[in-house]
Amino acid sequence: MQATATVPNAAPPQTSGMNAGRLADILGGELLGSAEAAITGLAGIDQARPGDLTFIRTPKYAAMWDKSRASVAILVKEVKPPAIVGEGRAIVVVPDADVAQLKILSALAPTPTPVQPGIDPAAKVDPASSIDPTACIGPMCVVGKGAKIGARTHLVSGVYVGAEASIGNDTVIGPGTAIHDRCVVGNNCRLASGVVLGADGFGYTMQNHPSGKGKYLVHLPHIGNVTVGDHVDIGANTCIDRAKFGSTTVGSGTKIDNLVQIGHNCRIGRSCVICGQVGLSGSVTLGDGVQLAGRVGVADNIQIGAMARIGASSGVMNDVPAGETWLGSPAMPAKEAARNYALFRRLSQVLKKVKLDGV
Repeated sequence: MQATATVPNAAPPQTSGMNAGRLADILGGELLGSAEAAITGLAGIDQARPGDLTFIRTPKYAAMWDKSRASVAILVKEVKPPAIVGEGRAIVVVPDADVAQLKILSALAPTPTPVQPGIDPAAKVDPASSIDPTACIGPMCVVGKGAKIGARTHLVSGVYVGAEASIGNDTVIGPGTAIHDRCVVGNNCRLASGVVLGADGFGYTMQNHPSGKGKYLVHLPHIGNVTVGDHVDIGANTCIDRAKFGSTTVGSGTKIDNLVQIGHNCRIGRSCVICGQVGLSGSVTLGDGVQLAGRVGVADNIQIGAMARIGASSGVMNDVPAGETWLGSPAMPAKEAARNYALFRRLSQVLKKVKLDGV
């Protein structure tokens, strides 16, 4: 049977019949102003047009309400509402803007076109593989010998699944993604375009050249795999290298952004958040709930404890205790880093004073 890929719905969000009163009911929020204020779209407060819904999280944005053309705003409870809501406009006060945003986007999200199970004629599937009848294998996909594809899983297009690899149920693999031999992806995962799981790690050893003239680098075979748990999201063009032996592991519930590099034999805990352009060297361990902001680099064999947080562009060269927040390069506890940065900002003034004092 020919597979039908999910086609993005180009139509605007499903706002038909949505107004401020209904929105307040959905969110359990307090309504200020007109319950009949219609909602036809979503936009930032400075770009909104009549009919748009916007968000107000800070006093700065609350002060922009009067000049905004938005019809309805979601306001967090901690921020004082504007003195005047305005005729035909409304504000819905909620305790948590993130929860409100999740409910709104879920209610307004376009319904995706259902995916039809089957194998596209343009796909190449090894007869020794195991494909669940409810799975969808899109055009130009390759499924290797002994690979397993679970129920309702969707390989969108151009996906490579190597020999003996395994993908669980209800997982979506984006175009151009490669899951190499013996790698494992769990249930309910989302892998975006261009993800690579299981490429050889960056491991070399220096050897004497056969000619006897000097030394050269020899690549070390990596014979392990990558194992990804359930409910894991991996962003576009992220690479997770296979282990030298054993497994590079990503715990269930972890969310990984675009353009992330995870080296061989890393162990990522459950429900971690790894933002864009993070680089983890080989054998790094992240405890459960660790958060790495954008462009964090971590040296090899480092351990970062559970629930620790690392600030953007930090370079981690020492183990980080559980629950701590570290910043800077080299990274250090946040309070120490803040003091050092404050002193650094005053350094030019201190040098000027030293010169004036003739020291």
